[in-house]
Amino acid sequence: MELSVPLETVCRLIVRARELEAQVPAIETDDEDDPADSDDPLAVLEDEANVAIEEEVRSFLDDLADDEVAEVLALAWVGRGTFDATEWDEALEEAAGGEDPVDQLLDMPMLAAYLDAGLAAFDLSCDGIGQID
Repeated sequence: MELSVPLETVCRLIVRARELEAQVPAIETDDEDDPADSDDPLAVLEDEANVAIEEEVRSFLDDLADDEVAEVLALAWVGRGTFDATEWDEALEEAAGGEDPVDQLLDMPMLAAYLDAGLAAFDLSCDGIGQID
């Protein structure tokens, strides 16, 4: 199997997906206006603006060609275990013909891990590429 989407692109998506997954929904309280003022050191991770990173990831995916987005979705399915690496053609066919692949990718709670595992299933890795080591 050879990806038409560049490995660097998948690796960049993994980085952005990790950033999206790292944020947690903000807990609204009437007595706190700024999470930085909180006694909880993890409060700065709370972010109502998850939308900003999600929009960036969505835009990133929208900029890919349809066949590339389908490959990314199929890769995530292989990493999730929905398909085995030997079933790549079936995964790719289903990804290309199903619901909006971008929405499906953004709905995956562990997208970064799935993509990483999908790459590993094909003996590919982001090691040494860009920000991932």
